[in-house]
Amino acid sequence: MVRVESAMNETSKAWNGELVRGWLENRLQAARLDQAAADKRGYEARDDYDKAAAEEWVCRTLNNAGRTDDQAAFAVQIKELAAQDEYRVTGIYDDRRFDRQVRANLKKLAKMTKANDGFANTLHHQG
Repeated sequence: MVRVESAMNETSKAWNGELVRGWLENRLQAARLDQAAADKRGYEARDDYDKAAAEEWVCRTLNNAGRTDDQAAFAVQIKELAAQDEYRVTGIYDDRRFDRQVRANLKKLAKMTKANDGFANTLHHQG
């Protein structure tokens, strides 16, 4: 019975737009650092660069749209971005890889938004 109660308490917590904005900003900064590190490693780190660029694009786009205060509006914005056919960005190495990474980041954020969980995790490297 304790498990059910703790699960109910966790899902019933209020949406915190400030926490979401902080998480997005934290991930944006981490992605920029990851891009710089990949850039220094050179040619063999192109995949890592594109992955970090995709995370930066997603976090910047979501944070700049101003929908973080409303969970439902934020979820709609994620769906709208996921519905795009492609994502145009300069400076990346492989458009298809970048698109895949954008979609992976959006999927992760959609799950986090639906569960209202994970936005307190501000570690640089996340699973």
